[in-house]
Amino acid sequence: MIVRLDDAWVEVLKRRAVSETGPYPPEVQQLLGQMTAAGVLMQGNIQFNGALILQIQGDGPVKLAVAEVHSDLRLRATVTLRGEVRAGAGLSALVNQHGQGRCAITLDPLGRHPGQQPYQGVVPLSDEHDQPLTQLNQVLEQYMRQSEQLETTLVLASNEHLAAGLLIQRLPIEGAGNLEGLPPSKRAEIEQLEEDYNRIATLAASLKSEELLTLDVDTILRRLFWEEKLQRFESEGPVPRFHCTCSRERVSQMIQSLGEDEAQDIVAEQGAITVDCDFCGARYVFDSVQATQIFMEQQDLPPSSPSIQ
Repeated sequence: MIVRLDDAWVEVLKRRAVSETGPYPPEVQQLLGQMTAAGVLMQGNIQFNGALILQIQGDGPVKLAVAEVHSDLRLRATVTLRGEVRAGAGLSALVNQHGQGRCAITLDPLGRHPGQQPYQGVVPLSDEHDQPLTQLNQVLEQYMRQSEQLETTLVLASNEHLAAGLLIQRLPIEGAGNLEGLPPSKRAEIEQLEEDYNRIATLAASLKSEELLTLDVDTILRRLFWEEKLQRFESEGPVPRFHCTCSRERVSQMIQSLGEDEAQDIVAEQGAITVDCDFCGARYVFDSVQATQIFMEQQDLPPSSPSIQ
């Protein structure tokens, strides 16, 4: 599978650029672009009916990076920063300075039943020998091996105009777990399929980032697999696009979770409760009257007419 995000990715960056915090440093922008492309590839591959949420969390200047992709390929992405980002910083310096970095993939079903929990898998940003992984694709390949038992090859790249990715995955082979118990002809067939996958994965891994960002899909496929018989299937599904799921109702629910006393303390100290969405930059403001109404609605009581002092 191959994906090239242009308008959707540019919109993610545009929303950040006009926010109070300003644009992302280039190193952070590159990481988030790769995460967004990977999220679309993984969602498109499993066709999960709900949201796929890819998170990287650690102890470097990148506190949290999130890419969220829904089944109809609506997407949004953001990074929470703390501290200065060093020029040229890679994954370890950005997220995993002291080995505390983690990657989590959450599958949140659409229309979740009460009490139903999303599925989440978590892997460290290090290999089986506890050595730090230096690239996002290595982390996600490890996740697929450990959580899904599927061999996967990923190539990811991004810049200020494009976020792109290529995914090669070996599908499960019936009987592959017990080669010794198979007849010679079937064993030879499975061994050939494994050899085919290894060859194709090696060719895919040779793709350079600048090629992924500058060449069209047909050229990429011809250059990589010129000796293979190719069949290209265009996606007939939705087109990836930026969309934020924040709303005033959801922010109200968040304020309810604070409790009325804490909410009123914030109003007393700041004059209003102000919440900015990290994904799209939308600002939600609740003054004293509006904050009070939230908790009256929670109690299913009609709000009284406010007196103006």
